[in-house]
Amino acid sequence: MDRFESFISEEEIKQKVKQIAAKISSDYEGESLFVIGVLTGAFIFTADLVRELTVDVEGIDFIQISSYQGDRSTGNFVFKKDISSDISGKNILLVEDIIDTGRTLKKLKEMLLTRNPRSIKICTACDKPSRRVTELVPDYNCFTIPDKFIVGYGLDYDGVYRDFKDIRIVRPENEQ
Repeated sequence: MDRFESFISEEEIKQKVKQIAAKISSDYEGESLFVIGVLTGAFIFTADLVRELTVDVEGIDFIQISSYQGDRSTGNFVFKKDISSDISGKNILLVEDIIDTGRTLKKLKEMLLTRNPRSIKICTACDKPSRRVTELVPDYNCFTIPDKFIVGYGLDYDGVYRDFKDIRIVRPENEQ
């Protein structure tokens, strides 16, 4: 059984999502936005973010790519679900739960750019820049975090703990 340490409260998350949504809405004022959430981890963040946007959201779709096994990125990508929408000429907001190494989002952005969007910006709930191996930097970020494994608010450990309303640090039993 894993132990958890409270890290980011539900209230802090709600406040930060509102702030980021306001910034995005300001940046896209007078334009429309197409939102692509990265499954499965970003589904809660994507829903919360979209509800706070005041700009016209012309569509929402989801993409799923896997590169994790347990608490580490394998560096191998498996596309599990592609978007079903034509994004040509659209302003895309790619929404992710966490950026760790940056490999996954770099790969996704490169793939989406081949579909001729007007623009692509990245929004993440959590950014862990100390683990970055690419030059990818999110355009919008709620929380910059240390190199700790976190769960909750959509983030998981082998498919569980996504349902926590807050974000918690996982402390394995063998760690004091």
